[in-house]
Amino acid sequence: MFQTLKNAWKIPELKNKLLFTLLIIVLYRLGSALYLPWVDQNALNSWFNAQGGNALGWLNLLSGGALSRATLFALSVSPYITASIVIQLLTIAIPKFEQWSKEGESGRKKLSAITRWVTVVLALVTAIGYTMYIANMGMLSQSNFFVKLVLVFCYCAGAALIMWLAEQINEFGIGNGISVILFANIISRLPAMAGSLWSRCFGSGANELGSKLSGWSLYVVGGLLFLLFIAILLVFTVLVVWFSNSERRIPVQYAKRVVGRKMYGGQSSTLPIKLDMAGVMPIIFASSIVSIPSTIAGFFPGRAWADWINDYLGYTSFPYIAIYLILIVAFAYFYIMISFNPVEVANNLRSNGGAVPGIRPGRPTVDYITKILNRITLLGALFLIVLSGVPMIVNAIWYAIDGVGIQDLAFSGSSLLIVVGVALETFRELEAQMTLRNYKGFLD
Repeated sequence: MFQTLKNAWKIPELKNKLLFTLLIIVLYRLGSALYLPWVDQNALNSWFNAQGGNALGWLNLLSGGALSRATLFALSVSPYITASIVIQLLTIAIPKFEQWSKEGESGRKKLSAITRWVTVVLALVTAIGYTMYIANMGMLSQSNFFVKLVLVFCYCAGAALIMWLAEQINEFGIGNGISVILFANIISRLPAMAGSLWSRCFGSGANELGSKLSGWSLYVVGGLLFLLFIAILLVFTVLVVWFSNSERRIPVQYAKRVVGRKMYGGQSSTLPIKLDMAGVMPIIFASSIVSIPSTIAGFFPGRAWADWINDYLGYTSFPYIAIYLILIVAFAYFYIMISFNPVEVANNLRSNGGAVPGIRPGRPTVDYITKILNRITLLGALFLIVLSGVPMIVNAIWYAIDGVGIQDLAFSGSSLLIVVGVALETFRELEAQMTLRNYKGFLD
């Protein structure tokens, strides 16, 4: 990885792309630090810390903490990600969208334009809801119509500007723009997470563990816990890298064809199917659905039913974790079902003269690919369960011991998957551009 960066830095074209990407990230982080007027930052931040792992906590993580600080880029990439998911789902339901998705570059441009408009609409709806909520909670120094209108326009403008910055990375930089910005957001939360973890390990504040231990024993136990978490993080990182690069290769044999005096085909190839084909999408779907009750309860503090939901369906409760893990499996199969079509793959193989050895073309090939896909999806879902479930279970046990959980720890598994996935994908693109440049130079 470091060697790839070193080699890319020696190439002027790639060096300029890397510098441009870093410039966009710096501009984005500056926008994330621009506080909006009339908002009580301390009250808003305290409220977010008290809410825990509801939907707003997940959105705050994706925004790099900008949502809890009410900055210009508070909405971050969430509207664009949601719009992309909606358009992807509609591609299956609307024939016109499906036709555009198969038209190549022109069709993708049409879908991208629709995605932008949907992003603006979602940003407007989210901005109105968020502004009205913080106004009703008394977190605005002034609460007239003009103040609310300015805040809504600022949030929407920030979301549109983020979308434009991401597109600039796509055109002039390295990697996928939205993914790179999301990567920067999560990385920016690492110091806060490390500080919270250090505080919990050494029992500062209202930590029950700290009150039971004193002197050198507190530092020994705290130090061992901190080192244990670092070791687990490193092991999970290695597992994510290994799993992200793993794939199931289905052998394919192409028939020989005689065209004129030449013979074509007769080659052996493989059909690769990645183990993490669904990526982080099942986690995003599951966390959004399971956190709806606690998010609604957060809007009605002090109510009996809201307290019951926070106790039994909060992110530190085991029913919440159980439902969350079940939804990960369900959404893993759902996402694969809408993103991978075994019938289309089998038809493409048949039209190109390819076949799986020992499997007849047509329906038997479809059934064979479907069977392998179901097994791989199950393995991927189990991996996501371990990756997301272990930090949440540890955080729930910690909360049961000292009464104070770490919100970022509960989301650390999914965050790690996003960070490692984006890093690997970006370096693959960097290596591909380096290889393309070398081949171009050879041909010239």
